[in-house]
Amino acid sequence: MKTNQRLPLSALALVLAALPFFLHADSLPYPAPEFHGTVDPARDKSKPDWPAPVKAAAGAPNIVLVLLDDVGYGSASAFGGPVQTPGLEQLAKQGLRYNSFHVNSLCSPTRAALLSGRNSHQLGFGTVIESASGYPGYNSVWPKSAASVAEVLRQNGYSTGAWGKWHNTPAWELTDAGPFDHWPTSLGFEYWYGFQSGWDNQWQPRLYRNTVAVEPPTTKAEGYNFTHDIASDAIHWLRQHEAVSPDKPFFLYFATGAIHTPHHVPQEWIDKYKGKFDQGWDTLREETFARQKQLGFIPAGAELTPRPAELPAWNSLTAQQKKLYAHQAEIVAGFLAQADSEVNRVLAEVHSEGKGDNTLVFYIVGDNGASAEGGLEGWDLRTSTGENAPLAERVRNLDKLGSDEYYNHESAAWAWAFDTPFQWTKQVASHLGGTTDPLIVSWPAKIKGVGGLRTQFQHVNDIAPTIYDVAGIKFPDSVNGVKQIPLEGKSLAYTFDHPQEPTHHTVQYFELGGNRGIYKDGWWAGIRYLLPWQSQLPEKPNDDVNFRKWELYNLNDDFSQAHDLAAKNPAKLAELQTLFDSEAKRNQVYPLAPVRPGPLPGPASERTHFVYLEGVRRITQRELPEVQGHSHTLTADVNVPDSNAHGVIVADGGRWGGFTLYVKDGHVTYEANASGVSQGRVVSTVALAPGANHIVVALKADGQSAAPNSWPNRNLRGATAKLTVNGQPAGEAHFKVFGGFLNETLDVGQDLGTPVSAEYTTPFGFSGHVQQVAIDLTQEK
Repeated sequence: MKTNQRLPLSALALVLAALPFFLHADSLPYPAPEFHGTVDPARDKSKPDWPAPVKAAAGAPNIVLVLLDDVGYGSASAFGGPVQTPGLEQLAKQGLRYNSFHVNSLCSPTRAALLSGRNSHQLGFGTVIESASGYPGYNSVWPKSAASVAEVLRQNGYSTGAWGKWHNTPAWELTDAGPFDHWPTSLGFEYWYGFQSGWDNQWQPRLYRNTVAVEPPTTKAEGYNFTHDIASDAIHWLRQHEAVSPDKPFFLYFATGAIHTPHHVPQEWIDKYKGKFDQGWDTLREETFARQKQLGFIPAGAELTPRPAELPAWNSLTAQQKKLYAHQAEIVAGFLAQADSEVNRVLAEVHSEGKGDNTLVFYIVGDNGASAEGGLEGWDLRTSTGENAPLAERVRNLDKLGSDEYYNHESAAWAWAFDTPFQWTKQVASHLGGTTDPLIVSWPAKIKGVGGLRTQFQHVNDIAPTIYDVAGIKFPDSVNGVKQIPLEGKSLAYTFDHPQEPTHHTVQYFELGGNRGIYKDGWWAGIRYLLPWQSQLPEKPNDDVNFRKWELYNLNDDFSQAHDLAAKNPAKLAELQTLFDSEAKRNQVYPLAPVRPGPLPGPASERTHFVYLEGVRRITQRELPEVQGHSHTLTADVNVPDSNAHGVIVADGGRWGGFTLYVKDGHVTYEANASGVSQGRVVSTVALAPGANHIVVALKADGQSAAPNSWPNRNLRGATAKLTVNGQPAGEAHFKVFGGFLNETLDVGQDLGTPVSAEYTTPFGFSGHVQQVAIDLTQEK
């Protein structure tokens, strides 16, 4: 045959016809199906053929993925903890418990790894979105080269829905104008209902349905609670799905805000735990440890690690401290118990629809260890600088904790107790207390050894590969035209039937804010940098992240990291240090604990003049000018119908910090609060006249910081506010602190969420018309 001999035309046609299959065999989306009908000029000679939709593999299971927030390893009764979780216990009886399941030590990193099957720094989530910095491992920009498990499942015939907390969209993209590339609905979820941040008010959250801001369907007075709301919404979605597509498998991702601060929970759940924590955190750890061994959840030879010197002994506290702190734990327990009840409602719905047998449930009991971010005293009643009020005042207001009046958080020692038997807590990636949480897997149709325990090392990035494995999906090389980085996790499906098989996941690094660890074949080396209540970011670029010593543990013999072997085995320590360095370089971990100079990028970063028209609402802090502690001018042009005008002209923030310009009894008032403490108000000396009114509030910031040592409110300053109405002076006042904890939004013509001022209840809509509101930043010398 001659080298330039051509293929017969018929053979060439066959090759060309097959080419799309070979090009797309390992790619998503799949090529459009060929038309197998007949097209002829004559209708009676034509034959239609509908394009067939992609279908999941025969017998592919439904998948429910549950993720709780800030729950410690030793919290839930299903694993020996003090909090009654009957839903978890029932699921454990139907499936398997995993006692060596590892997470990253903070919210966003764990979620990125969970939903992608990769390591968090590979996706830009070396930290939470609020602490992002301009390095590949820390920029919070989910790359298209790391398709989510929801996207792959969607393109393989699954319905996909997500509920609850979403903490993986860049902070500067959280706007009504988009871009929406990194929202849940652009990352594979066909439906999403929840909030966009690390935490939110459980009574009055800032909700989104898909990409549209929506308000809670009811009020707290009418019984609203976020966890109950998302459970009810998920149940509605399941029923709609069953009505329309009962044979199509679904992927349901349910991520509660519980039990992250604020600890908002109905009083009846708190009451269940009255007096249950009076013994204190030291005794609680001993009690939990004993139950863990009795259940067989931890090895018989495991040791209870001692309380670190940084945390106080319970017996060293005063009677008032014990009373306050014990109640903090009661609220945490009630919050977790309520969350378990709501998750159980969703799972019960799956079973009631006859889907329980072929539904694979992953129930991850915490995205990191219990949170010590409340510091040694916890949070509740705050001063204007963000610090706690005097102890006696806090105790007097004890019964209000958990309500909508507080953004409360437990003290750090409780977090340590809830992480029994391990050292440390959330954010401490160097130790198991920050990086280990229980996992329950249930799949009645396939997992027969129910009630069993699995002890292989697992990581949160193993969940996505497991889902692909059981759903019969070969992970694609390319998704939506973008070549994919390989999966890092390993399927844990082998553990379903082979409880004694050695782990398939043999190497895993951990890092958060300079705290870091490395696991290899049962050995663990780690070094701690900062504690959770100190800061998530260092103060200076040259801070020494190595000022403490590396520690070494053999987890094969020392389940709880009770014995540091660094001095006895320097060769193994050096080996693991070298391995961490190579894994860090491979996964974009460096630079450690990067310092971000200046604010995050975003639509407000380069502007000094901002205009908001009537009806504008739910503008987030990242879209707004930085007015806290800075001189600026607020201008409002309004039309009022009569001398009895009332309502909010503009409000930014809510009960725990912000400012509001409102009209009451015809007089315009400017008011600000910081950390929930009113800083005073300016009330106009004259009433607004019917018709057009021009209102100006000029704020000049003080020269000195009002809270130089208070985190997270460093560098806040006071300000003098001068109010004018229609060009005439109308009032003046000084505010000790202008700014504070702002976790809500700017709204024009109303105040959504919690009220900035105690003088009105939300939304307190304006009775006139707001033509526009403008904010101008003032150049400061």
